[in-house]
Amino acid sequence: MTFKKFDTNRLITKPLSERIHDVELVKVLIPVDNSPAPLQNTKIDAVAEAMVEAKRNKAASILMYGGHVIRTGCSLYMIELIKKGLVNHLATNGSGSIHDFEFSLIGESCESVAKYISEGQFGLWHETGLMNDILKDGVKDGLGAGEALGRYIWENDLRYKKYSVLANAYHLGIPCTVHIGIGSDIIHEHNNADGAVLGEASYIDFLIYAQSITKLEGGVFLNFGSAVTGPEVYLKALAMARNVAHQEGEKISHFTTAVFDIHEIPDEGYNMTPPKSDVRYYFRPWKTILARTVADGGFSYYIQGLHNQTLPSLAKRAIDLEMKARM
Repeated sequence: MTFKKFDTNRLITKPLSERIHDVELVKVLIPVDNSPAPLQNTKIDAVAEAMVEAKRNKAASILMYGGHVIRTGCSLYMIELIKKGLVNHLATNGSGSIHDFEFSLIGESCESVAKYISEGQFGLWHETGLMNDILKDGVKDGLGAGEALGRYIWENDLRYKKYSVLANAYHLGIPCTVHIGIGSDIIHEHNNADGAVLGEASYIDFLIYAQSITKLEGGVFLNFGSAVTGPEVYLKALAMARNVAHQEGEKISHFTTAVFDIHEIPDEGYNMTPPKSDVRYYFRPWKTILARTVADGGFSYYIQGLHNQTLPSLAKRAIDLEMKARM
């Protein structure tokens, strides 16, 4: 049976100049030199020490993040971490890449869902849809979504590229992979979206990500605010990496994970999966990142707080510890 499909050619897209933006980059951006002093938190200290150790071990140090991390102005600290070698793989969902691209292009991002969904205009902005064409060009060259977008932002010298995580990762030769859920991002509404391209671009990135996970022994996995994509992609990639490691008589079990979010989780006991009777069982980062995947000898930490406080605090602490270790 052939089902009728929605005709995206009937859609009207408008220029970003007509959109009311909720977030202006220069107003939320957290500068590296004069941002607030880091939070005093022993768990942040422990994670920072693990990052320094991972660098010493030449192991994977992966930072997975959701879109809110970009829209709250943390990009300069993320860029600083990859420059210092304290993070050697960045990963995000589609939302993280869209906010990065829009900030790079016009210095603004975010729209009122309540306003524009009512008007039938939510997500239908011409310039943002350009991302679909960028992914097509990237796939032709064998690039994943993150590298394709980063290349475009950097090589086309977009106005705000120095604040772009995607662009700076591309420039520094560090993978910043984008893990796309088809239908979950605004660019999938556009008539230039190609499901095959979205799938291939994201799958290339998934395989790059899985390869980084193979180096997680003695390393670090950080998850900032990605409650679904982060733990789910990590879980499958770790299964793949462990499968190969076991064939070679090796293990991937001694590493550190950390989750940074605003949910209330007890200070102790989060290394055990909560019972299904506890609604927090369905908060995937807890059972997947903090409990199950480190059960064979790893360490995990949960840090509750706002990203624009916890991420700069962690970065400052790790950079300071690494500098002292080199003295």
